[in-house]
Amino acid sequence: MSTSTLEVKQTHPRATEATKFVTLRGDYATGDFVMHRGGVLKEVVVAYESWGKLSDNHDNVVLVFGGLSSSAHACSSELDPSNGWWEYMIGPDKPIDTNKYYVVCVNTLGSCFGSTSPSSINPETGQVYGLDFPDLSIEDIAKSAHHALLDLGIDHVHTVVGSSMGGMSALAYALMYPQELDHLVSISAATRALPFTIAVRSLQREIIRCDPAFKNGLYPSDEKPTSGMVLARKLGLMSYRAAEEWHQRFNRARVSADRKSEDRFGIEFEVESYLDYNAHKFVKTFDANSYLYLSRVMDLFDVADHGGSVNAGLAMIQTKSALIIGVETDILFPVHQQQEIADGIRKTGSPVEFVQLNSINGHDSFLVDEEHFAPVMRKFFEQNSNA
Repeated sequence: MSTSTLEVKQTHPRATEATKFVTLRGDYATGDFVMHRGGVLKEVVVAYESWGKLSDNHDNVVLVFGGLSSSAHACSSELDPSNGWWEYMIGPDKPIDTNKYYVVCVNTLGSCFGSTSPSSINPETGQVYGLDFPDLSIEDIAKSAHHALLDLGIDHVHTVVGSSMGGMSALAYALMYPQELDHLVSISAATRALPFTIAVRSLQREIIRCDPAFKNGLYPSDEKPTSGMVLARKLGLMSYRAAEEWHQRFNRARVSADRKSEDRFGIEFEVESYLDYNAHKFVKTFDANSYLYLSRVMDLFDVADHGGSVNAGLAMIQTKSALIIGVETDILFPVHQQQEIADGIRKTGSPVEFVQLNSINGHDSFLVDEEHFAPVMRKFFEQNSNA
C-alpha cells in the first residue's frame, strides 16, 4: 500500500504534489528487500509519478525507466506543471498517449529523488547509509519497480520502456519477469557495457572520490564534493553528445568579454561555458554517492549473467513485440549494441522492430530529438494499442 505522502515528503524536499510513494513489502518470505549481489535493504521506498487513468482490468499500464540522472518527473501534470525530462513523449495525444495509457515512471532505486538511496536513513542505525548502502545492480532496479507495481495492485504491464540506463533496467525487467509484460521498448541501451564506457565512468567515479570533500562518502549535506562532481559531470556531458553537434552548436566561438574568466586558463570558449554551466546546475540537484552507485550498476550489468551467454539471457524475453532504437552518433551505447539486442530477441520468435536513427545529438538524442524519436514511438504504440 502507498505510504503517507506528507510523511515521506518531509524527508524528500525535492518531492512535489505529483510525487507518490510506495513502501515495498519486500521479498514476501522475509519482508526485506534482498539485493541481487548480496546485502539486504529494509523499509524500501520507491518514488513514482503517474499520468492517465488505470483501466478497469489494468491492461493499459506503461512502465517507464529513466537514465542515471532522471527523477520520476517524466512529464508535467496539473499537480506539477513543470516540464519533465521526457515532456515531448508522454501526455495527452503524445506518442505515449495518456488518453489511452496509464503511465508510471519510477525513480530508480539508489537515486536521490525520493527512492531509497545512499542518502537515505538506514533504519537499523539511524544514520545516512553513505557507502554502507549495499552493492546495487540493474536487477535490483527492475525488481524494485516490479514490487512497487505489485504493491499498487498491478501484476501485468502493457509495455516497459527504458532509455540509457533505463533501457538496461527495461531489459532486466523483461528477462526477470517475462510473463508479466506484453511489449518492450529499449532505447540506446546495451546487454553489457563496453570497455570505453566502463573507462569513462570509472574515471568519473575516481574524480569524485579524489575530491577531499568526499570524505569516503561521509560528507555533510552542506559540504558536498562539488568540485569532483562538476568535473565528473563535464566528462559525462562530453560523452553524451556527438562531436559534430559540438561543432555545429559552438564551433570556436569565444565568450563575450564580460563573461571571460580572469583566470589565465579559465573559460575562453562557448563550449567551455556550456559545460561549466550545466555541470554546476546538475550538482545542485544530485548526490555524489548516488552518482557512484548508479554509474557502477551500468558497468556491472551483463545479460549473460542470466543463462550463461547474451543470447541465452535474451532468450528469456518473451514479448508480443519489441522496439529497439539506436542512434548512429551514440559513442556510449553504439548502435551495434542495439542491433545485438534486436537480433537476440528476434531469435526467440518475437516480432522485433530495430530502428537506427541518424540524429546528431549522440547518446542524449532521446531526450531532445523529438523530430526523430516521436514518430517512431507513436507508430509503435498505435500499432500495439489493442494488443
